[in-house]
Amino acid sequence: MPIEPEKQAQERKDLAETLRGLRLASGLSGERLALRCNMSQTKISRIETGRALPTVIDVERILKALSVPDEVADQLIRLARRANVDYASWRAYARVGLHHKQAELKALESSSQVMRHFLPAIPTGLLHVREYATETLSPTVESDPARDVRKAVQARIERQAILDDTSRSFWFLMTEQAVKWRRAGAETMAAQCAHMAEVNRKSNVEIGIIPQEVRVAGTPMNIFVIYDDRLVTVELFSGEVVLRDPRDVSQHLHLFELFWSHAVTGDDASNFLDDAAEEFMQ
Repeated sequence: MPIEPEKQAQERKDLAETLRGLRLASGLSGERLALRCNMSQTKISRIETGRALPTVIDVERILKALSVPDEVADQLIRLARRANVDYASWRAYARVGLHHKQAELKALESSSQVMRHFLPAIPTGLLHVREYATETLSPTVESDPARDVRKAVQARIERQAILDDTSRSFWFLMTEQAVKWRRAGAETMAAQCAHMAEVNRKSNVEIGIIPQEVRVAGTPMNIFVIYDDRLVTVELFSGEVVLRDPRDVSQHLHLFELFWSHAVTGDDASNFLDDAAEEFMQ
């Protein structure tokens, strides 16, 4: 089912109002409900007024504390699941300028301590050299929206400064295909691989590469990024989905750990990238 922003905003409002209505019908004060849920009264208030989006777990705890009938609870939990998923199309980003998306990513990275990137198809923008970034941000098919490529590339390159912040850690997990997919000319591909090998030598960066010949008990369905343990972004051809449900985050953390366990890392990953750079220049 497609996620419609206007409908989703209304559903989030409905969820907040319904939770407040159920509390009032039960005769409980916000303070009493907070005690039963092991939450702060401030959090309950923010949820009920729509100033804070409750997680599915939050909603389950509130409904249990209010002894809400199963049929009603099931409907509200489904509503909470939908409320905790965002979708934005690349077309929408292009309309306001893709450089704004880079600014949004920069803000998200600046508010996170640990970032885990799963990259089965292509290296992420934090690892791009300028020429590779230009290739990946340029329209590729007729239906791609127009965009200011130069401005978007510059914003992406400037965003990479955060890799020098040693208070944050970055984990980049790629498949061999992601490394070697010929997205650009040989010289650019070689420069891209050599650059990633160099980035891997930073003290706060770990790059892992899953070789093609390794058997992996999992399927690399799509690109995703986990920000701490609070949200996941998933990239699609048409746009990006944001997941906030703790169980969705946990699922992606487990997947990352599974795939990482099959990767070459450290000096072996750097050597893999250096060898790939040489192959492109042969």
